[in-house]
Amino acid sequence: MMSLENDGAQRFEAVLDEDTLGKLSKAVSHVAPDKPGMRLKGIPQLKTLLSVGGVIGAIAGAIIGSRARPVRAVLFNKTQLSNWKLRWHQDRTIVVRSRAAANGFGPWSVKAGLQHVEPPFDLLAEMLTLRVHLDSVNIDNAPLLIAPGSHRMGRVVEPDIKNVVKNCGTFTCLSKAGDVWLYATPILHGSEPVRTQSSRRVLQVDYSARDLPLPLQWLGI
Repeated sequence: MMSLENDGAQRFEAVLDEDTLGKLSKAVSHVAPDKPGMRLKGIPQLKTLLSVGGVIGAIAGAIIGSRARPVRAVLFNKTQLSNWKLRWHQDRTIVVRSRAAANGFGPWSVKAGLQHVEPPFDLLAEMLTLRVHLDSVNIDNAPLLIAPGSHRMGRVVEPDIKNVVKNCGTFTCLSKAGDVWLYATPILHGSEPVRTQSSRRVLQVDYSARDLPLPLQWLGI
């Protein structure tokens, strides 16, 4: 059994019942799966589910406190028509409303028209990432692969990633529709392309309980 405390990841089974899973699927049904990751913004139905008062956000709130809030949401939908391999990496950027000078923040980038920046690592280390599974994920359906404990290694530079993964080992995160996997945001992870005809929809949501130094502000969802 994986645990957040020991391994940096933990599975919560059957978090979403069929009714809630249906509502979530409907809320993102308009998002076309033509890119590896579709960043979501301004979908009212998501706000209730992802807030700390909702069934999904409550998981983050129980760990990092009542100030936890969703700061980024991305929909991944791997199919035979939209398929890719995700190399081993750390998630090291956040999304903000606009670019502004702030100590320790940078470099900057724009993805899907949204302003991204790499923050100081201590901010990332306090964040949580939840992956909400809209579809079941078996060994042939591109499950996420993680390197347990790698979230405690700090910022891992590209040349060291291979050795860190080798030393930490690899765990395969299988799931059923309605399950939620919880991760320490900086954990090293990757995935293979799907090898089946079924889709693999995952809603990935980053949570933070910290405010950004003004004038920076979280973009949110």
